[in-house]
Amino acid sequence: MTWIALKMLTGDRAKYFGIIFGVTFASLLIAHQISIFVSIMARTTSQIRDVREPDIWVMDPKVRYLDEVFSLSEMDLQRVRGVTGVEWAVKMFKGTVRARLAGGNDPTSKGDFRSVVLMGLDDASLIGAPRELLPIPGVECSLSDLKKPDSVIIDEAGYSYLFPGQPHRIGQTLEINDRRALLVGICKAGSPFQSMPIVYTRYSQAMNFAPPERRLLSFILVQSTPGSSPEKVCELIAEQTDLQALTRQQFMDKTIGFYLTSTGIPVNFGITVLLGFVVGVAIAGQTFYLFTIENLKQFGALKAMGVSNWRIVGMILTQACVVGVIGYCLRMGLAAAFFESTKNSIALAGFFMRWQVMVGTAAAVIVIVILSSLLSIRKVLVLEPAEVFR
Repeated sequence: MTWIALKMLTGDRAKYFGIIFGVTFASLLIAHQISIFVSIMARTTSQIRDVREPDIWVMDPKVRYLDEVFSLSEMDLQRVRGVTGVEWAVKMFKGTVRARLAGGNDPTSKGDFRSVVLMGLDDASLIGAPRELLPIPGVECSLSDLKKPDSVIIDEAGYSYLFPGQPHRIGQTLEINDRRALLVGICKAGSPFQSMPIVYTRYSQAMNFAPPERRLLSFILVQSTPGSSPEKVCELIAEQTDLQALTRQQFMDKTIGFYLTSTGIPVNFGITVLLGFVVGVAIAGQTFYLFTIENLKQFGALKAMGVSNWRIVGMILTQACVVGVIGYCLRMGLAAAFFESTKNSIALAGFFMRWQVMVGTAAAVIVIVILSSLLSIRKVLVLEPAEVFR
């Protein structure tokens, strides 16, 4: 009976390919949009993931996400260091400033300015510095170059944004807050949510680059002592300092939660995914229903020969499963081809399809083919075998 079901399915090639197209289009739209949404949410926490040394972030109690910074006082650093369970604590500055392209880089772009994310690292330890510096032909680059006067390191995407079309080289100068900044390295870094260049420098240097304020300490990075629970240390810091202390994972969850609840991003992507699901059900369901109507005589003949309703239902579900599997595989290929073709694009760095999206899309395809076949199954179940002789 399976062979007969497949012959009936492929008998009308136009409707057969129409059903496959509906399932493929729907699942491709769902998987593509969900993958982009998840990748965008991951970008909101990229700078937290890049700072791997500490396991606790300490901040003002009113901070809701990474880019909303309320400055702390220098005394807060000493208070945190005095909490039981803290092995070390260092300060970090994070802010948004404007960088002006200085002369000597490119005469055509002299005077242009860009907004950049400025990261001020602890002067002694450089905790939070980028893990990987890009090799520059003929030049030895290292993180220790940040200890030179006015030195900064820029991420690869930011370099392409500030110096479009120029090969990787160091020695260019920027003006940040009317002060000279010398580029001493280009690094790999996670792309931020706002796609702005990331500039790394020492904390003391960042104080010169940042606009003058009474307090400029953004975060305190803490490493708990070996054997102690980071969550417990967070509780002790909060109790003894009245500051907010979160583990890396808690801070990432809090940041993502802010974007999920306080922005329109999830709603917009959710509408697109829902439309993809509805369109898939509509196209596949309508085409599959018309396909069944045209084959009612064949199903009636099978009933007249003694084939039970359950066998016929099995035939229809087999047809639906074949269409679903083919459509899902085509979707997988198209989505994989898209992300593979864009993986080297700096603007789309970090965009890829996770296995959870593949599993979720497979579940959506199952629902689509089941809903598409329900109407057909009902039409066949109420069919009288005598219809074939009329």
